[in-house]
Amino acid sequence: MATIDDLNSQRFYHGTKANLKPGDLIVSGYHSNYGKRKKAAYVYLTATLDAAIWGAELAIGEGPGRIYLVEPIGPIEDDPNLTDKKYPGNPTKSYRSRHPLRVTGEITDWQGHSPEQLKAMQDNLERLKQLGIEAIED
Repeated sequence: MATIDDLNSQRFYHGTKANLKPGDLIVSGYHSNYGKRKKAAYVYLTATLDAAIWGAELAIGEGPGRIYLVEPIGPIEDDPNLTDKKYPGNPTKSYRSRHPLRVTGEITDWQGHSPEQLKAMQDNLERLKQLGIEAIED
């Protein structure tokens, strides 16, 4: 696990459809946006805007996707869903934590993926769901 001090110069993002404001906490325990939508044991963050855009676009819910600047208030670790053998070394700079994330701002001038890219990603996620492949939450 990385400590906050190891990463305090890093900018982190969280993509969602939730309407949040600076100071709000993003906490675990809500239903996941993926798979069988089990209650998530972790909160997720990334150091790349592109990964946050995917999170905002794929999030369940009404309203527009949103991307927040966040700071972890506890230890974070690599997200095992994106650091398996397909992605050694965590190139997406995706992380998770059992501790909350504090919203420090919002990125409003981002551009989403093309409709074709979004459909391809949604189709791939549906294929994984049909195969019974779930997000790693242990």
